[in-house]
Amino acid sequence: MAVNVETLDKLERRITLRLPADTISREVEMRLRKLARTVKASGFRPGKVPMSVVTQRYGYSVHYEVMNDKVGQAFADATSEAKLRVAGAPRIAEKEGAPEGELTFDATFEVYPEINFGDLSGAEIERVSTEVTEDAVDKTLAILRKQRRTFALRAQSEAAAEDDRVTIDFEGKIDGVPFDGGKAEAFQFIIGEGQMLAAFESAVRGMKAGESKTFALKFPDDYQGKDVAGKEADFMVTLKKIEAQHLPEVNEALAKSLGIKEGAVEALRADIKRNLEREVKFRVLARNKAAVMDALVKSAELDLPSSLVDGETERLIESARADLKRRGMKDADKAPIPPEMVKPQAERRVRLGLVVAELVRANKLQAKPEQLRAHIEEMAQSYERPAEVMSWYLGDRQRMAEVEAVVVENNVTQFVLGQAKVVDKALPFDDLMAS
Repeated sequence: MAVNVETLDKLERRITLRLPADTISREVEMRLRKLARTVKASGFRPGKVPMSVVTQRYGYSVHYEVMNDKVGQAFADATSEAKLRVAGAPRIAEKEGAPEGELTFDATFEVYPEINFGDLSGAEIERVSTEVTEDAVDKTLAILRKQRRTFALRAQSEAAAEDDRVTIDFEGKIDGVPFDGGKAEAFQFIIGEGQMLAAFESAVRGMKAGESKTFALKFPDDYQGKDVAGKEADFMVTLKKIEAQHLPEVNEALAKSLGIKEGAVEALRADIKRNLEREVKFRVLARNKAAVMDALVKSAELDLPSSLVDGETERLIESARADLKRRGMKDADKAPIPPEMVKPQAERRVRLGLVVAELVRANKLQAKPEQLRAHIEEMAQSYERPAEVMSWYLGDRQRMAEVEAVVVENNVTQFVLGQAKVVDKALPFDDLMAS
Protein backbone atom coordinates (compact mmCIF):
# COMPACT_ATOMS: atom_id res chain seq x y z
CA MET A 1 0.00 0.00 0.00
CA ALA A 2 1.34 3.47 -0.91
CA VAL A 3 2.54 5.59 2.01
CA ASN A 4 0.82 8.97 2.40
CA VAL A 5 3.50 11.57 3.27
CA GLU A 6 2.39 14.98 4.55
CA THR A 7 4.74 17.94 4.13
CA LEU A 8 4.55 20.12 7.25
CA ASP A 9 7.53 22.39 6.61
CA LYS A 10 10.60 22.59 4.36
CA LEU A 11 12.10 19.43 5.82
CA GLU A 12 9.39 18.23 8.23
CA ARG A 13 7.18 15.33 7.18
CA ARG A 14 4.43 13.23 8.79
CA ILE A 15 3.19 9.75 8.02
CA THR A 16 0.54 7.61 9.69
CA LEU A 17 1.46 4.11 10.86
CA ARG A 18 -1.23 1.44 11.29
CA LEU A 19 -0.69 -1.78 13.21
CA PRO A 20 -3.17 -4.63 13.75
CA ALA A 21 -3.83 -4.92 17.48
CA ASP A 22 -3.80 -8.74 17.34
CA THR A 23 -0.25 -8.64 15.89
CA ILE A 24 0.89 -6.79 19.01
CA SER A 25 -0.97 -9.10 21.42
CA ARG A 26 0.33 -12.26 19.72
CA GLU A 27 3.91 -11.00 19.89
CA VAL A 28 3.52 -10.02 23.56
CA GLU A 29 2.11 -13.46 24.41
CA MET A 30 4.90 -15.23 22.53
CA ARG A 31 7.62 -13.26 24.33
CA LEU A 32 5.99 -13.81 27.74
CA ARG A 33 5.82 -17.57 27.12
CA LYS A 34 9.46 -17.61 26.12
CA LEU A 35 10.33 -15.62 29.23
CA ALA A 36 8.35 -18.03 31.44
CA ARG A 37 10.80 -20.85 30.57
CA THR A 38 13.61 -19.20 32.52
CA VAL A 39 11.97 -16.75 34.92
CA LYS A 40 12.35 -17.37 38.65
CA ALA A 41 9.75 -16.64 41.32
CA SER A 42 9.61 -17.47 45.01
CA GLY A 43 7.72 -20.74 45.66
CA PHE A 44 7.99 -22.05 42.08
CA ARG A 45 10.54 -24.16 40.31
CA PRO A 46 12.29 -22.56 37.29
CA GLY A 47 10.10 -22.94 34.22
CA LYS A 48 7.00 -23.70 36.31
CA VAL A 49 5.96 -20.13 37.15
CA PRO A 50 2.27 -19.63 36.17
CA MET A 51 1.64 -17.38 33.17
CA SER A 52 -0.58 -15.16 35.31
CA VAL A 53 2.41 -14.39 37.57
CA VAL A 54 4.74 -13.83 34.61
CA THR A 55 2.20 -11.53 32.97
CA GLN A 56 1.63 -9.55 36.15
CA ARG A 57 5.35 -9.08 36.71
CA TYR A 58 6.62 -8.55 33.15
CA GLY A 59 3.56 -7.80 31.03
CA TYR A 60 3.97 -4.01 30.93
CA SER A 61 7.68 -4.00 30.05
CA VAL A 62 7.25 -6.70 27.39
CA HIS A 63 4.30 -4.84 25.87
CA TYR A 64 6.42 -1.65 25.80
CA GLU A 65 9.29 -3.46 24.05
CA VAL A 66 6.97 -4.99 21.46
CA MET A 67 5.32 -1.65 20.72
CA ASN A 68 8.74 -0.01 20.26
CA ASP A 69 9.91 -2.80 17.98
CA LYS A 70 6.77 -2.97 15.85
CA VAL A 71 6.30 0.77 15.52
CA GLY A 72 10.00 1.21 14.74
CA GLN A 73 9.85 -1.48 12.06
CA ALA A 74 6.65 -0.01 10.60
CA PHE A 75 8.32 3.41 10.43
CA ALA A 76 11.43 1.97 8.75
CA ASP A 77 9.31 0.08 6.21
CA ALA A 78 7.14 3.10 5.43
CA THR A 79 10.04 5.54 4.94
CA SER A 80 11.89 2.97 2.84
CA GLU A 81 8.85 2.45 0.61
CA ALA A 82 8.45 6.22 0.25
CA LYS A 83 12.22 6.54 -0.46
CA LEU A 84 12.72 9.09 2.31
CA ARG A 85 16.11 9.81 3.90
CA VAL A 86 15.24 10.39 7.55
CA ALA A 87 17.35 12.91 9.51
CA GLY A 88 17.36 12.32 13.25
CA ALA A 89 14.84 10.39 15.31
CA PRO A 90 11.08 10.62 14.63
CA ARG A 91 8.51 11.85 17.14
CA ILE A 92 5.80 9.19 17.39
CA ALA A 93 2.44 9.72 19.05
CA GLU A 94 -0.53 7.34 19.22
CA LYS A 95 -3.73 8.67 17.61
CA GLU A 96 -7.10 8.37 19.24
CA GLY A 97 -10.19 7.11 17.44
CA ALA A 98 -8.47 4.33 15.50
CA PRO A 99 -10.73 1.66 13.92
CA GLU A 100 -11.45 -1.35 16.11
CA GLY A 101 -8.65 -3.88 16.07
CA GLU A 102 -6.08 -1.34 14.88
CA LEU A 103 -3.49 0.89 16.52
CA THR A 104 -2.65 4.13 14.73
CA PHE A 105 0.36 6.40 15.20
CA ASP A 106 1.55 9.69 13.74
CA ALA A 107 5.27 9.79 13.02
CA THR A 108 6.67 13.30 12.58
CA PHE A 109 10.25 13.61 11.36
CA GLU A 110 12.69 15.52 9.19
CA VAL A 111 14.31 14.48 5.95
CA TYR A 112 17.76 15.30 4.65
CA PRO A 113 17.79 18.44 2.52
CA GLU A 114 18.50 18.89 -1.15
CA ILE A 115 21.90 20.53 -1.51
CA ASN A 116 22.55 23.06 -4.25
CA PHE A 117 26.24 23.62 -4.84
CA GLY A 118 27.27 26.96 -6.22
CA ASP A 119 29.67 27.17 -9.15
CA LEU A 120 32.90 26.00 -7.54
CA SER A 121 34.86 27.31 -10.51
CA GLY A 122 34.06 30.81 -9.28
CA ALA A 123 35.23 30.15 -5.72
CA GLU A 124 38.64 31.65 -4.91
CA ILE A 125 40.68 29.53 -2.50
CA GLU A 126 44.12 30.33 -1.11
CA ARG A 127 46.43 27.31 -1.27
CA VAL A 128 49.57 27.64 0.81
CA SER A 129 52.88 25.85 0.47
CA THR A 130 55.91 25.93 2.76
CA GLU A 131 59.53 25.00 2.15
CA VAL A 132 61.68 23.47 4.88
CA THR A 133 64.87 25.52 4.66
CA GLU A 134 68.25 25.00 6.30
CA ASP A 135 67.34 27.90 8.59
CA ALA A 136 64.34 25.89 9.82
CA VAL A 137 66.64 22.94 10.50
CA ASP A 138 68.99 25.26 12.43
CA LYS A 139 66.14 26.57 14.59
CA THR A 140 64.92 23.06 15.35
CA LEU A 141 68.44 21.97 16.21
CA ALA A 142 68.67 24.95 18.58
CA ILE A 143 65.47 23.81 20.32
CA LEU A 144 66.84 20.27 20.67
CA ARG A 145 70.04 21.65 22.18
CA LYS A 146 68.07 23.79 24.63
CA GLN A 147 66.07 20.74 25.72
CA ARG A 148 69.39 19.09 26.67
CA ARG A 149 71.09 22.08 28.30
CA THR A 150 72.77 21.93 31.67
CA PHE A 151 73.37 24.63 34.30
CA ALA A 152 76.47 25.42 36.33
CA LEU A 153 76.76 27.70 39.38
CA ARG A 154 78.24 31.12 38.64
CA ALA A 155 80.93 32.68 40.80
CA GLN A 156 79.74 34.89 43.67
CA SER A 157 81.15 37.98 41.95
CA GLU A 158 79.25 37.47 38.67
CA ALA A 159 75.97 39.22 37.91
CA ALA A 160 72.82 37.61 36.56
CA ALA A 161 72.64 37.87 32.77
CA GLU A 162 70.49 36.79 29.84
CA ASP A 163 69.85 33.01 29.70
CA ASP A 164 70.95 32.50 33.33
CA ARG A 165 68.79 30.47 35.67
CA VAL A 166 68.20 32.38 38.89
CA THR A 167 66.79 31.23 42.22
CA ILE A 168 65.05 33.98 44.19
CA ASP A 169 62.86 34.76 47.17
CA PHE A 170 60.31 37.52 46.55
CA GLU A 171 57.32 39.20 48.12
CA GLY A 172 55.01 41.74 46.54
CA LYS A 173 52.63 44.18 48.18
CA ILE A 174 49.97 46.52 46.86
CA ASP A 175 49.46 49.61 49.03
CA GLY A 176 51.50 47.80 51.67
CA VAL A 177 49.26 44.74 51.72
CA PRO A 178 50.46 41.27 50.50
CA PHE A 179 48.35 39.65 47.76
CA ASP A 180 47.68 36.10 46.66
CA GLY A 181 50.45 34.69 44.48
CA GLY A 182 52.75 37.58 45.34
CA LYS A 183 55.20 35.64 47.50
CA ALA A 184 57.54 32.70 46.87
CA GLU A 185 60.74 31.15 48.17
CA ALA A 186 63.45 29.40 46.15
CA PHE A 187 61.60 30.30 42.96
CA GLN A 188 63.48 29.57 39.71
CA PHE A 189 63.20 31.14 36.28
CA ILE A 190 65.44 31.73 33.27
CA ILE A 191 66.11 35.34 32.36
CA GLY A 192 64.95 36.19 28.87
CA GLU A 193 62.47 33.37 28.35
CA GLY A 194 59.38 35.35 29.26
CA GLN A 195 58.43 33.32 32.33
CA MET A 196 58.13 36.56 34.30
CA LEU A 197 56.95 40.04 33.39
CA ALA A 198 59.60 42.04 31.52
CA ALA A 199 59.88 44.58 34.38
CA PHE A 200 60.51 41.76 36.88
CA GLU A 201 63.24 40.23 34.70
CA SER A 202 64.81 43.64 34.18
CA ALA A 203 64.99 44.21 37.93
CA VAL A 204 66.74 40.87 38.54
CA ARG A 205 69.14 41.18 35.59
CA GLY A 206 72.48 42.53 36.88
CA MET A 207 71.97 41.44 40.52
CA LYS A 208 74.54 39.24 42.25
CA ALA A 209 73.97 36.26 44.54
CA GLY A 210 73.14 37.40 48.07
CA GLU A 211 71.85 40.81 46.98
CA SER A 212 68.37 42.15 47.69
CA LYS A 213 66.47 45.01 46.11
CA THR A 214 63.05 46.64 46.08
CA PHE A 215 61.38 47.80 42.91
CA ALA A 216 57.97 48.91 41.65
CA LEU A 217 56.05 46.93 39.03
CA LYS A 218 52.79 47.79 37.29
CA PHE A 219 50.71 44.80 36.23
CA PRO A 220 49.27 45.02 32.69
CA ASP A 221 45.58 45.86 32.41
CA ASP A 222 44.96 42.49 30.72
CA TYR A 223 47.00 40.49 33.26
CA GLN A 224 45.59 37.01 33.91
CA GLY A 225 45.38 37.67 37.65
CA LYS A 226 42.26 39.84 37.64
CA ASP A 227 42.73 40.93 41.27
CA VAL A 228 46.01 42.68 40.48
CA ALA A 229 45.51 43.61 36.81
CA GLY A 230 46.29 47.28 36.17
CA LYS A 231 47.62 47.82 39.72
CA GLU A 232 51.11 48.80 40.88
CA ALA A 233 52.97 46.60 43.36
CA ASP A 234 56.21 46.93 45.32
CA PHE A 235 58.43 43.84 45.24
CA MET A 236 61.25 42.83 47.54
CA VAL A 237 63.60 40.34 45.82
CA THR A 238 66.58 38.42 47.21
CA LEU A 239 68.80 36.63 44.68
CA LYS A 240 70.00 33.36 46.19
CA LYS A 241 71.71 31.60 43.29
CA ILE A 242 72.78 32.20 39.67
CA GLU A 243 73.43 29.38 37.22
CA ALA A 244 74.81 29.78 33.72
CA GLN A 245 73.37 27.55 31.05
CA HIS A 246 75.49 25.32 28.87
CA LEU A 247 74.23 24.10 25.49
CA PRO A 248 75.66 20.84 24.14
CA GLU A 249 77.90 21.10 21.10
CA VAL A 250 76.50 20.04 17.74
CA ASN A 251 78.64 16.95 17.31
CA GLU A 252 78.55 13.18 17.09
CA ALA A 253 77.73 12.84 20.80
CA LEU A 254 74.59 14.99 20.41
CA ALA A 255 73.57 13.06 17.30
CA LYS A 256 73.86 9.75 19.15
CA SER A 257 71.88 11.09 22.10
CA LEU A 258 69.11 11.86 19.59
CA GLY A 259 69.09 8.33 18.18
CA ILE A 260 71.38 8.85 15.18
CA LYS A 261 73.77 5.92 15.17
CA GLU A 262 75.79 6.70 12.04
CA GLY A 263 76.66 9.74 9.99
CA ALA A 264 76.84 12.08 12.97
CA VAL A 265 75.87 15.71 12.32
CA GLU A 266 74.98 15.36 8.64
CA ALA A 267 72.66 12.44 9.35
CA LEU A 268 71.14 14.33 12.29
CA ARG A 269 70.32 17.34 10.10
CA ALA A 270 68.87 15.07 7.41
CA ASP A 271 66.69 13.33 10.01
CA ILE A 272 65.47 16.67 11.38
CA LYS A 273 64.63 17.84 7.85
CA ARG A 274 62.63 14.68 7.10
CA ASN A 275 60.63 15.07 10.29
CA LEU A 276 60.00 18.76 9.59
CA GLU A 277 58.90 18.00 6.03
CA ARG A 278 56.44 15.43 7.36
CA GLU A 279 55.06 17.90 9.92
CA VAL A 280 54.88 20.69 7.32
CA LYS A 281 53.00 18.44 4.92
CA PHE A 282 50.29 17.68 7.50
CA ARG A 283 50.03 21.32 8.59
CA VAL A 284 49.82 22.62 5.01
CA LEU A 285 47.19 20.01 4.21
CA ALA A 286 45.18 20.97 7.30
CA ARG A 287 45.33 24.66 6.41
CA ASN A 288 44.35 24.10 2.79
CA LYS A 289 41.60 21.73 3.91
CA ALA A 290 40.18 24.43 6.20
CA ALA A 291 40.17 26.90 3.29
CA VAL A 292 38.32 24.38 1.12
CA MET A 293 35.75 23.67 3.82
CA ASP A 294 35.11 27.41 4.26
CA ALA A 295 34.54 27.73 0.52
CA LEU A 296 32.13 24.76 0.52
CA VAL A 297 30.10 26.19 3.40
CA LYS A 298 29.78 29.51 1.58
CA SER A 299 28.93 28.04 -1.82
CA ALA A 300 26.31 25.46 -0.81
CA GLU A 301 22.63 26.28 -0.28
CA LEU A 302 20.59 24.00 1.96
CA ASP A 303 18.12 23.91 4.83
CA LEU A 304 19.40 22.45 8.09
CA PRO A 305 17.41 19.70 9.86
CA SER A 306 16.74 21.09 13.34
CA SER A 307 16.97 17.58 14.83
CA LEU A 308 20.58 17.25 13.62
CA VAL A 309 21.46 20.74 14.87
CA ASP A 310 19.90 20.00 18.27
CA GLY A 311 21.81 16.72 18.50
CA GLU A 312 25.12 18.37 17.60
CA THR A 313 24.42 21.19 20.07
CA GLU A 314 23.94 18.65 22.85
CA ARG A 315 27.17 16.85 21.88
CA LEU A 316 29.12 20.11 22.00
CA ILE A 317 27.69 20.93 25.43
CA GLU A 318 28.63 17.48 26.75
CA SER A 319 32.10 17.85 25.25
CA ALA A 320 32.54 21.23 26.95
CA ARG A 321 31.45 19.76 30.28
CA ALA A 322 33.88 16.85 29.86
CA ASP A 323 36.67 19.36 29.21
CA LEU A 324 35.75 21.28 32.37
CA LYS A 325 35.82 18.02 34.31
CA ARG A 326 39.32 17.23 33.01
CA ARG A 327 40.39 20.66 34.23
CA GLY A 328 39.19 19.78 37.72
CA MET A 329 35.98 21.80 37.87
CA LYS A 330 33.59 20.61 40.55
CA ASP A 331 30.18 19.38 39.32
CA ALA A 332 31.31 19.97 35.73
CA ASP A 333 28.64 17.59 34.44
CA LYS A 334 26.01 20.07 35.68
CA ALA A 335 27.71 23.22 34.39
CA PRO A 336 25.09 25.59 32.91
CA ILE A 337 26.12 25.97 29.26
CA PRO A 338 23.40 27.80 27.28
CA PRO A 339 22.63 26.05 23.96
CA GLU A 340 22.75 29.38 22.11
CA MET A 341 26.43 29.64 23.07
CA VAL A 342 27.38 26.65 20.91
CA LYS A 343 24.52 26.61 18.40
CA PRO A 344 26.39 28.55 15.66
CA GLN A 345 29.22 26.02 15.86
CA ALA A 346 26.71 23.16 15.79
CA GLU A 347 25.01 24.62 12.71
CA ARG A 348 28.32 24.96 10.90
CA ARG A 349 29.28 21.38 11.74
CA VAL A 350 25.97 20.00 10.53
CA ARG A 351 26.08 22.12 7.37
CA LEU A 352 29.65 21.06 6.58
CA GLY A 353 28.92 17.40 7.31
CA LEU A 354 25.93 17.35 4.96
CA VAL A 355 27.78 19.20 2.21
CA VAL A 356 30.86 16.97 2.38
CA ALA A 357 28.77 13.79 2.47
CA GLU A 358 26.82 14.85 -0.62
CA LEU A 359 30.00 15.84 -2.47
CA VAL A 360 31.56 12.47 -1.63
CA ARG A 361 28.47 10.58 -2.76
CA ALA A 362 27.98 12.52 -5.98
CA ASN A 363 31.63 12.38 -7.06
CA LYS A 364 32.68 8.97 -5.68
CA LEU A 365 35.29 10.43 -3.34
CA GLN A 366 35.15 7.58 -0.81
CA ALA A 367 38.44 6.44 0.72
CA LYS A 368 40.09 3.56 -1.13
CA PRO A 369 41.90 0.77 0.79
CA GLU A 370 45.26 1.75 -0.69
CA GLN A 371 44.73 5.35 0.41
CA LEU A 372 43.98 4.28 3.97
CA ARG A 373 47.11 2.14 4.14
CA ALA A 374 49.31 4.84 2.61
CA HIS A 375 48.02 7.41 5.12
CA ILE A 376 48.70 5.11 8.08
CA GLU A 377 52.18 4.26 6.77
CA GLU A 378 53.01 7.95 6.50
CA MET A 379 51.83 8.67 10.04
CA ALA A 380 53.71 5.64 11.39
CA GLN A 381 57.05 6.88 10.03
CA SER A 382 57.27 9.49 12.79
CA TYR A 383 57.31 6.75 15.45
CA GLU A 384 60.18 4.58 16.62
CA ARG A 385 58.39 1.32 15.70
CA PRO A 386 56.30 2.03 12.58
CA ALA A 387 55.15 -1.59 12.18
CA GLU A 388 53.56 -1.58 15.65
CA VAL A 389 51.76 1.69 14.89
CA MET A 390 50.45 0.20 11.64
CA SER A 391 49.07 -2.81 13.51
CA TRP A 392 47.57 -0.55 16.17
CA TYR A 393 45.50 1.28 13.55
CA LEU A 394 44.66 -1.67 11.30
CA GLY A 395 43.46 -3.76 14.23
CA ASP A 396 40.78 -1.37 15.48
CA ARG A 397 37.61 -0.38 13.60
CA GLN A 398 37.13 2.90 15.41
CA ARG A 399 40.68 4.05 14.71
CA MET A 400 40.31 3.01 11.07
CA ALA A 401 37.06 5.00 10.88
CA GLU A 402 38.96 8.07 12.08
CA VAL A 403 41.62 7.50 9.43
CA GLU A 404 38.93 7.03 6.80
CA ALA A 405 37.33 10.37 7.74
CA VAL A 406 40.67 12.14 7.29
CA VAL A 407 41.34 10.50 3.91
CA VAL A 408 37.83 11.37 2.67
CA GLU A 409 38.39 15.00 3.67
CA ASN A 410 41.71 14.92 1.79
CA ASN A 411 39.89 13.59 -1.29
CA VAL A 412 37.31 16.35 -1.03
CA THR A 413 40.07 18.94 -0.66
CA GLN A 414 41.86 17.77 -3.80
CA PHE A 415 38.57 17.60 -5.73
CA VAL A 416 37.51 21.14 -4.82
CA LEU A 417 40.97 22.58 -5.47
CA GLY A 418 40.75 21.01 -8.91
CA GLN A 419 37.47 22.85 -9.57
CA ALA A 420 38.05 26.22 -7.90
CA LYS A 421 40.10 29.30 -8.73
CA VAL A 422 43.25 28.62 -6.72
CA VAL A 423 45.56 31.38 -5.49
CA ASP A 424 48.92 29.90 -4.52
CA LYS A 425 50.82 31.50 -1.65
CA ALA A 426 54.25 30.65 -0.25
CA LEU A 427 53.97 30.70 3.54
CA PRO A 428 57.16 31.12 5.59
CA PHE A 429 58.03 28.15 7.80
CA ASP A 430 57.79 30.18 11.03
CA ASP A 431 54.32 31.49 10.14
CA LEU A 432 53.05 27.99 9.41
CA MET A 433 54.41 26.54 12.66
CA ALA A 434 53.01 29.46 14.70
CA SER A 435 49.49 29.13 13.28
